[in-house]
Amino acid sequence: MTELDERTRTELEAAAFRRLVSHLRSRTDVQNLDLMNLAGFCRNCLSNWLKDAADERGLGLSKDDMRTHVYGMPYEEWKARYQTEARPEQLAKFEAAKPQH
Repeated sequence: MTELDERTRTELEAAAFRRLVSHLRSRTDVQNLDLMNLAGFCRNCLSNWLKDAADERGLGLSKDDMRTHVYGMPYEEWKARYQTEARPEQLAKFEAAKPQH
């Protein structure tokens, strides 16, 4: 890839992140557990990463602020509207993928 200056790289990464968040907001049929099982991260992970970045900058944003940003609504509202009961096979796959200590 062509060498990019830091600002352009950051702007491109931010645009890709915004597009990912927009896509996940529109795919309410995709459960977080499915994302975890397939990709090893979910909407909550994204919100936690945002929170970590905000904390590093001393911004004082809350976990709920970051979840609202990622989900497009308060997390509890999203769960009530879209989260389904986990199926046994989803839970088994999730448990099998956990690192063993």
